[in-house]
Amino acid sequence: MWLPSYATPSERLTRTLVVTFAVAVLLFLIAPLFIIVPLSFSKDPFFTLPVREYSLRWYDDFFGNARWMNAIFNSAVAAVMTTVLATTLGTLAALGISRPDFPARRLIMALLISPMIVPVVIVAVGSYLFFGQFGLTNTRTGLVLAHTALATPFVVITVTATLSTYDTNLTRAALSLGAPAMSAFFRVTLPNILPGVVSGAIFAFAISFDEVVVALFMTAAEQRTLPVQMFSGIRDQINPTIMAAATLLLALSITLFAILALLTRRSDKPAASA
Repeated sequence: MWLPSYATPSERLTRTLVVTFAVAVLLFLIAPLFIIVPLSFSKDPFFTLPVREYSLRWYDDFFGNARWMNAIFNSAVAAVMTTVLATTLGTLAALGISRPDFPARRLIMALLISPMIVPVVIVAVGSYLFFGQFGLTNTRTGLVLAHTALATPFVVITVTATLSTYDTNLTRAALSLGAPAMSAFFRVTLPNILPGVVSGAIFAFAISFDEVVVALFMTAAEQRTLPVQMFSGIRDQINPTIMAAATLLLALSITLFAILALLTRRSDKPAASA
């Protein structure tokens, strides 16, 4: 039910027009993304619509090419490492900021989320110059640390939002009953805020796996990630194999955000039932 049964006809018409306009804008924004899907199944060695003949040729080329497989491996390893670091640091930061007696909360929060506001090319240049002093450029370690700086704010925001509805009396009760602080966290606090932590981890993984600007600055040829490989392919020679890679990335993004929506829906059920 979008509107209560007693809504007036004008209210129903207004709601219908608003929803229709929102759906139209959404389709206008995301429709170009799905043009790559039929192109990835084209047999032609160039981009043409409509597709004249369908084939899995470019997917065979993608999975049979050592460069693309190495790029997927590099992206997956960097994304997993980034997810672990960003989720751990972001959760700890959110727990600290959520304390009522935490000093300069707004200032610290602004600093933590600043990588979301600063243009990513500035973050990339800054990371290159800073990590270059420690010999971490052109290394996977430097890439993971730079991606962690980009992904941690998303974890902080999601976990902080979850903590805003968490009853801290549960943790106090566990401590008053003699549970150690670590035990109270892992047995009481963490299970209650787990949807926010997992959501932040999904954001961190997606950001690291799909990021290209920082990766261009921080990686050498042997650490080239999938987005960097796609960027290089577009710059050097346009190959329809890129469409297959882009379609797989699109499928991965849809899957991750479907999981995120499912987690959000499950976390909202107790509140709705209450």
